[in-house]
Amino acid sequence: MPQALKMIYGNDAPLTGLAGKTVAILGFGSQGHAHGQNLRDSGVKVIVANRRDSANGRLALEKGFELFSVEEAVKKADLIIVTLPDEVQPAVYQKSIAPNLTADKCLGFTHGFNIHFKTIVPPKDVDVVMVAPKGPGHLVRSEFEKGGGVPCLLAVAQNATGKAREIALAWAGGVGGARSGVIETTFKDECETDLFGEQAVLCGGLSALIKAGFETLTEAGYPPEMAYFECVHEVKLIVDLIYQGGLDYMRYSISNTAEYGDLTRGPRVITAETKKAMKQILSEIQTGEFAKQWRAEYEGGLKNFKRLYEADNNHPVEVTGRRLRGMMPWLNAKQPPKD
Repeated sequence: MPQALKMIYGNDAPLTGLAGKTVAILGFGSQGHAHGQNLRDSGVKVIVANRRDSANGRLALEKGFELFSVEEAVKKADLIIVTLPDEVQPAVYQKSIAPNLTADKCLGFTHGFNIHFKTIVPPKDVDVVMVAPKGPGHLVRSEFEKGGGVPCLLAVAQNATGKAREIALAWAGGVGGARSGVIETTFKDECETDLFGEQAVLCGGLSALIKAGFETLTEAGYPPEMAYFECVHEVKLIVDLIYQGGLDYMRYSISNTAEYGDLTRGPRVITAETKKAMKQILSEIQTGEFAKQWRAEYEGGLKNFKRLYEADNNHPVEVTGRRLRGMMPWLNAKQPPKD
């Protein structure tokens, strides 16, 4: 049985590690906007590097940040937090970050991908740390504003100054992570478990299950609207129950009929073959095969990625969903922004 990890709270993650320091946020996207605003509200000096002629750049200006080039931000900052997309980071690092790094600066990441798979290899005289919130950036921001926080994973890959952990703890505390708990881990464990969760359960597994359920009902002649409500809309209701109290609380909250169906039919959908496929996915992550494939896809122009995205975006479950959500104004339905 794996040993339980220790949680760090409140006063054990003081802001002293960032006292008198300047933090640069590279990229004002999902995580970047939250880290930048939360740290600033915690009293830390924050600057931002982002293209002015983009939605994220305009948002940073709207939030009162002065924008710098990546090169300028790296020169000015003591802690450089890289929140750019994983696939973009290596080129930006080589062109704009590495030439401006000096000894004793600290490189920060919100995901372990590029450090773990060595697509970025920092010099030995800089600190390398990670603070990875276990939630999307908008939640990191909204929970902070409420006085709470999203749990964070913290790791130190290089401790050149002897103060890397102190800096990382201050960063985690400054974004609100210590209000709900900070867990110390490694870049390897964060990266591999995060990729697996995304691929096999949270995104890949769930979206494939939703589509298969929707198709099964509509192919059997049921209206797509009913299939959407059963296979998409109500997912949030069930996930919220699990979020609040685990599988046990979810089962307590549903009918006995639903619970019996859950216990007896669920294992017929998620079978030993499904778990075998999950183990293969995990192996591809651990060996670096997935990282290599993703790098090749990005460098090849994302042709397969775009084809698969368009196919899913035009899937009947998405077409039906967009129409139904438009009829439910109380949902505050969202669409991805067009940059």
